Amino acid sequence: MTAIAFRVTGRVQGVSFRAFTQVEARARGIGGWVENTPDGAVRGLAEGPPDAIAALLDRLRRGPPGAAVTQVASEPATATGAQGFAIRR
Repeated sequence: MTAIAFRVTGRVQGVSFRAFTQVEARARGIGGWVENTPDGAVRGLAEGPPDAIAALLDRLRRGPPGAAVTQVASEPATATGAQGFAIRR
């Protein structure tokens, strides 16, 4: 099990980026959460198999239609045993 904290910058709010992330994470069996930040970025925590995490990061680099991702940063995090993938408001 791998856990990462991630942050995505660019045009990522107002383009359904959180919902996109949730769908992509759930499709890969990844637990965690995603939320908007006050500075216009999206951040989250993802826990799952290393290959699934790598695939999620690849999808985040592309984003949904309407997004313009400029950077995806990630760092190791402590696994929390997250069940499901939530959108935080």
